[in-house]
Amino acid sequence: MTVWTPTDDGHADLSSHDAFAQGAPHNTFARLRREDPLHWTEYAGGENFWSVTRYDDITAMNKNTEVFSSARGIRMEDQSYEEYLARRTFQETDPPEHSKVRMKLLKAFSKTTMAQYEKDIRDLCADILDQALAKGEFDATKEIARQLPMRMLGRVVGLPEADLPWLVEKGDALIANTDPDFTSHVLDKMQTDEFRMMPFNSPAGAELYVYARELMEAKAKTGDTAGVLNLILEPAKDGSVITGDEFRNFFCLLVAAGNDTTRYSIAAGIQAMCHQPELLEQMQAGGAVWETAADEIIRWATPALYFRRTATRDVEMHGKTIRAGDKVLYWFASANRDDRYFEDPFHVNLHRSPNRHLSFGQFGPHVCLGMWLARLEVTVLFQELARRIRHIEPAGPHKFLRSNFVGGIKALPVRVEAA
Repeated sequence: MTVWTPTDDGHADLSSHDAFAQGAPHNTFARLRREDPLHWTEYAGGENFWSVTRYDDITAMNKNTEVFSSARGIRMEDQSYEEYLARRTFQETDPPEHSKVRMKLLKAFSKTTMAQYEKDIRDLCADILDQALAKGEFDATKEIARQLPMRMLGRVVGLPEADLPWLVEKGDALIANTDPDFTSHVLDKMQTDEFRMMPFNSPAGAELYVYARELMEAKAKTGDTAGVLNLILEPAKDGSVITGDEFRNFFCLLVAAGNDTTRYSIAAGIQAMCHQPELLEQMQAGGAVWETAADEIIRWATPALYFRRTATRDVEMHGKTIRAGDKVLYWFASANRDDRYFEDPFHVNLHRSPNRHLSFGQFGPHVCLGMWLARLEVTVLFQELARRIRHIEPAGPHKFLRSNFVGGIKALPVRVEAA
C-alpha cells in the first residue's frame, strides 16, 4: 500500500511555500533528477538560485566547503551582510570557525552521552503515549510527536519544565515562519523589516533572546552549570568567548531545530504506519528492525528539505557554470527519494540497509549535532507505541506545513485500538 503519493504536476515552483503545502513536490524533483539535475530556479522573492537534486551531486558538494560556503546563510531568502552577521549561528559558518564551536558541543551530543538518556526517553514516551492512546482518536502530531522532543530537550539543555510549552511555541514561530498556523508574522507576507536583525527575521527571536539572557542570569546566581548552554559560554582554547548575539542565535537554533527533526520524523512514521500495516507487525516482531527503523523513518520524513550554500568561485557542472556568488540549494528531500540510490524510495522499508540518507546533512562538516538524540528518540517512541496498540488508521486527512524549508505533517488525525 502507498503511504503517500505526490500530486504536483512535475513543474512546481520550488521557491514557493505554497508548492509544499500538500507535501514536497516529488514529481518535480523526479523530473529534475532525470532532465535537469542542476536547475536554474526563478525566485520572485529575491536572487535566483541553482537547485541540486541528485544524491551523488549533493553528497560531493556538501564536502566541498571551500567552493560551496555556508557563510552567506543557509536559507533561500536573501539578506544583507549586516543581517547575516546579526542572525548567524555556527550553522552559517565554514571551517575552521564552524569546527571551533562544534568541538565545544560534540561530547554533550555524542552517541555515548545520548545513550545515557534512554531511560528518561522511555519514561517520557510511556507517559505521553498512555495519555494519548487513552483518547482512542486524536491528532498524533499534537499529542505524541510534539510532546517528546519538547520535554526531552528541556532535560538535555537544562530548561525549566514549566517553560517548555512556551519555548516550543516560539520555536515553531521561528522555523515555521512561513505558515500562518504558527505565526502572525508570515515571512513572505510581512509588511515590516522591524525584525530583520533577529533570527529567522521573526519577533519570536527577540522574545527568545530575552528569555535566554534571563535564564542564564538566574543559573549564574544559583551556581547551576548543568546543560549544554554553559558549554557554549565557556572560553575557547584561544581565550575567545561567544558574543551576546551569537549566544542568542545559538539558543534560538537549539529551541527550533531541537524540536523539529524529531517531531516531524515521528509524525511521518506514524502516518506511514497508518498506510503500511506491515510496519506495525515488523515493529512488534522486534529484533534487528530496531537497528534500522529510525533511519528509515527519518529518511522518509526529511524534515530539513534543503540547505543553501553560496559559490565562492566559478564551477562547471552538468555542462553549466555556477558563478561565484550564486546561491546553490541542496534539496535533501529530492536526494532521499533518488531511485538511483534508494530502491523503491516511496516505500517505507524498516529493514533498509545501508541507509545513508541525507536528513542530517551528512557527508560534510555541518552534519546535525543532535542526530544521535533524534535516532534514539525515534527508536524508543516507536518501540513503546508498537507495544501498546493493535491497530492504527487515519481518522481524517493529514496536513503539511506551508514551508519549502521545513517538511512536516502539522496535523495527523488517527484512530487507534489499544493492545
